Amino acid sequence: MIDTTLIEQSNDGALARLKADYAALGEHLDRRGIDIAAIKAKVARYGVAVPSWGVGTGGTRFARFPGPGEPRGIFDKLDDCGVIQQLTRATPSVSLHIPWDKAPPADLSSKAEEVGLTFDAMNSNTFQDQPDQPHSYKFGSLSHTDAATRRQAVEHNLECIEIGQSIGSKALTIWVGDGSNFPGQVDFTRQFDRYLDATRQIYAGLPPDWRLFTEHKMYEPAFYSTVVQDWGTNYLIAKELGDQAFCLVDLGHHAPNVNIEMIVARLIRFGKLGGFHFNDSKYGDDDLDTGSIDPYRLFLVFNELVQAESVAGFDPMHMLDQSHNVTDPIESLMGSAMEVQRAYAQALLVDRAALAGFQDANDALMATSMLKAGFRTDVEPILAMARLEQGGAIDPVQAYRQSGYRARISAERPAVTGAGGGIV
Repeated sequence: MIDTTLIEQSNDGALARLKADYAALGEHLDRRGIDIAAIKAKVARYGVAVPSWGVGTGGTRFARFPGPGEPRGIFDKLDDCGVIQQLTRATPSVSLHIPWDKAPPADLSSKAEEVGLTFDAMNSNTFQDQPDQPHSYKFGSLSHTDAATRRQAVEHNLECIEIGQSIGSKALTIWVGDGSNFPGQVDFTRQFDRYLDATRQIYAGLPPDWRLFTEHKMYEPAFYSTVVQDWGTNYLIAKELGDQAFCLVDLGHHAPNVNIEMIVARLIRFGKLGGFHFNDSKYGDDDLDTGSIDPYRLFLVFNELVQAESVAGFDPMHMLDQSHNVTDPIESLMGSAMEVQRAYAQALLVDRAALAGFQDANDALMATSMLKAGFRTDVEPILAMARLEQGGAIDPVQAYRQSGYRARISAERPAVTGAGGGIV
C-alpha cells in the first residue's frame, strides 16, 4: 500500500485549486437548479469492481510483452487492487477468476480485509485447458458434444460458487468461447440445447441470494459462430433459467456501431440486466481503457442506468474488464474507474423532466441538447472532492507516480521474461 503521508502531500499541492474549481462548478450547477453536494454524495457511493487479471500485463494473439513488477499470484494482485482503491476510492471490490486466482478462501478473505477490499462476482474459466483437467475444451465446454467434458465444465462452475460463498461473493459470471470456425462444424440447435442443459445444472447450484450472469460475445475465439453471440440469445438464456439469471453486457462484445445503450434499455425494461464489463473498443473486443475511444457512448449507457435508478430492485453490478499492453495496468485501471464515475456524474446532471417533455413533443434537437448539457459539463471537481473527502488522492495517477510503488514492487517481484500470446 502507499504511505498516507505521501497522498496527503500530493493533495496539499492541489487543494487550493480544487476548492476554487469546486466552488465555481457549484455556482454554475446552482443556476441550473442542481445541488452539487447531492451529486457528490451519489458519486462517492458509486463503485466499480476491478478484475484481478487486469493488474497484469495483457497480450494479443500474437505476443505478450511482460511489464515490470508483474503480480506473481492472487495476493500480489490484491495488493495492486488495494492501491487502486486507496487512491481512487472508486473500486471497493475485486472480481476473481478461477482457477487463476484459486487459493484457500480464508487467506483470500484475510488479504482482502488487509487491503480494504471485498469480493465482487466470481468468474469461471472453461475457455482454457488447465494442466490437471482430464478433458479438453478445444471443441467447447458447456456445449461440448461429449457429456463428460460438459460435466467437467459444470463442476468447475459449481466449485466457483463454493469458493465465492466462502469469501462473500454473491454472483457467478459465465462466459464461454464455445462456437465453431467452419460452416457445418456444429448443429446450432443441438449445441445450444447442450449449453442450456449444462447451464441449468449450474443454476440449480446457486444459493438463494446469488445471481447468475451469462455474458454474450459476437465472436472470438470461435469466428464462424458463437453459442451466446448476442443480447437476444443472452436474454433467452436468462428467461429459460429463471429469476436469478441475468444478462451481463460487455461493451466490447458487440459489432461496431451497435446501439449498446438501447440494448441496456431493453434489458432494464424486462428486468434482465445484471451488470457490465466496462472497457472501450475501436474495431472489436479490443479491451481498451474505458472511455478512451468513445466517452459519449459510455455516458449514453449511464444515461439509461440513471433513468432506471427508481426501478424497484434494480441493482446491476459494475466491473472493469480490460487488457493493458502498453501502459502501467494500475494507472489504466485508475483512469478507467474515474471515467466510469465521470459518466455517472454527467448522467446525474441531465434534466430528466425537461428531457421527457421534449421527447413527448418530438423535439429532437432540444432532447439531444439535454443530454449534451450533461455530457459537456466538466465534473472533475466533483470526482476529485469525493476522493479527497474519502481519504483518496485528488490526482491518483500523480500520487501513484510520486509514491514510487511500481519501482518498489519491481524490486520485490521477480522479472518475467519472454513473450507469449494470449491474455494474462
